[in-house]
Amino acid sequence: MLVTMSKVRDSSRSLRSRRAVRTDADIGGSVTDGRGPSRLDISAMAARMGRARFPLAAPTWPGSVARPAPDPELGVHYDTAWSRRYGVRLARAVVLDNVTRPLARIVASPELRGDEGLVDLETPVIFAANHASHIDTPLLLASLPLRFRHRTVVAAAADYFFDRRWKADAFSFLLGAIPIERTKVNRRSADLAAELLADNWNLVIFPEGGRSPDGWAQEFRGGAAYLASRTGRPVVPVHLDGTRHIIPKGGSTIRRTRTTVTFGTPLWPAEGEDARHFGSRIEAAVATLAAESTTDWWTARKQASSGTTPSLQGPAVAPWRRSWALAPPPHRAQPIDDDGNDWPRKRN
Repeated sequence: MLVTMSKVRDSSRSLRSRRAVRTDADIGGSVTDGRGPSRLDISAMAARMGRARFPLAAPTWPGSVARPAPDPELGVHYDTAWSRRYGVRLARAVVLDNVTRPLARIVASPELRGDEGLVDLETPVIFAANHASHIDTPLLLASLPLRFRHRTVVAAAADYFFDRRWKADAFSFLLGAIPIERTKVNRRSADLAAELLADNWNLVIFPEGGRSPDGWAQEFRGGAAYLASRTGRPVVPVHLDGTRHIIPKGGSTIRRTRTTVTFGTPLWPAEGEDARHFGSRIEAAVATLAAESTTDWWTARKQASSGTTPSLQGPAVAPWRRSWALAPPPHRAQPIDDDGNDWPRKRN
């Protein structure tokens, strides 16, 4: 009988201990046995007290229901609207006029051709240029007339310039860049570009989709032609000569070199012309400007009329011959005019 009562008392004490442990744990306590005083865990209490429940906090998600993927914030989904607000535009204009343009003169010493054709051109327009170097974008922006310069956005590769938050913020601010999908057709990219053109923003686009890997241009893609056909805005072909010598793709050293920025005659899509054919005309126009950079205006036009303009993609030969066929750096080239004429001119 005594043994039985002793077991009951032990069982009761053990039950009370477990209840005590459970109760103290509920309020953030910690009990090592059933006889001593409980020791409160302050951090656990603070965590429990600070845990708000619905409706003060978001409701819990059922474990049996798959969560949808979070909305991405980078790449083509990066929101660039902030970069076109007045205050940001003003700051970008100050940087472009007082930092970018002076640096472009020092590093690239650009000579401009054909910019007189932009004087009476109604905005907005699409500037389509070849692409050989990271210097192309700031050089082209710095070469635009004032009425275009501060109302222009740049189509930039979403997977390169918008893959990190700091890069997306920096290029949106400095260049007014907008993300464009270059590996596939993306409706969001096309809609954004079309909306900005409709809002009287000019657009700089590089139809090659990326920098030249060897100095020769890559085949033009149809983005510029498609946007022109969709919005009815003209395309101004542009050729940038000499920039590959400043900093080529994969290079890390900047070399001072003379460059030439040549603006062509604005092009409109013909009635019923599809984007593919119009894109070919844009590429041919840039090829004519490239020939003009290495020869002269008259020679380039004769080649265009006879269909003998050299291809932007270069000869289909071995890589070493393609490299050999490239024009020498501008500082070793012959003067443009042996009579000493100062045309084309440097922008003051």
